[in-house]
Amino acid sequence: MTTPVCTSASDAAAPATQTLLYASFSSYMRARQPVLLRTARSLTGNPSDAEDLLQTALAKTYVAWERIEDHRALDGYVRRALVNTRTSQWRKRKVDEFACDELPEPDPVPGRDDPAEQQALRDAMWRAVMRLPARQRAMVVLRYYEDLSEAQTAEVLGVSVGTVKSAVSRALGKLREDAELGLVRN
Repeated sequence: MTTPVCTSASDAAAPATQTLLYASFSSYMRARQPVLLRTARSLTGNPSDAEDLLQTALAKTYVAWERIEDHRALDGYVRRALVNTRTSQWRKRKVDEFACDELPEPDPVPGRDDPAEQQALRDAMWRAVMRLPARQRAMVVLRYYEDLSEAQTAEVLGVSVGTVKSAVSRALGKLREDAELGLVRN
């Protein structure tokens, strides 16, 4: 025979609160995952490691979800969790070094650029973006680096969607004509 258990009103409300927390966290995660994944990729250099890093940081964020007072600063909180988690991983890693006669270089994969060339192209792209006028630069960064839609970019900058479209189009034209980018791509 089982004994009836009395639950208080606060215990009965706990599952409903957890459901609301999960829903708000879930919607945040779905909306911001692509941007946060790019941040994780910049910290790891490996897409698989970046996904693991983001998953760990989001798990830490979920645990602290109730304690985060300003939900406008969530991206900063998650980015800090990404950096701290990556730093902890880096400190814990074990490095094995073995002396050998030949360097174990991987075979080049056809169709993939050299990582040094990719980095040179990224650096040249940032320098070209920095040469754009401030307004066009802001729109390009919001649109392509922060992955905002045209409407979201317009809202952030307080301009119309048509203004964003035309300014981004002009900025992309300038980037296509940039001499330094042309030298790096060829």
